[in-house]
Amino acid sequence: MRPNKFREVDSADLSNQAQEAQEQLFRLRFQIGMGQSDGVKRYRELRKDRARMLGVLRERELDPEKAKAAEAAAKAAKKSSGKKKGK
Repeated sequence: MRPNKFREVDSADLSNQAQEAQEQLFRLRFQIGMGQSDGVKRYRELRKDRARMLGVLRERELDPEKAKAAEAAAKAAKKSSGKKKGK
């Protein structure tokens, strides 16, 4: 996923996604070590996505104005997606 997609998500959801990604990485690493999975490509993608999530979170931490703008954009995106589903 591109960083722009992560920027559209609010901070709470993004931190939850980063935590879930960390748990998935742990499980994948364990499976790869046991020889049960050939998910090396998935592991790399997940690791990069988690790094992007943490980068966006850090970016918001350093610049609170960007964080407020991101929260507003996330709320607007949720409202517009809710209207599309209702049609």
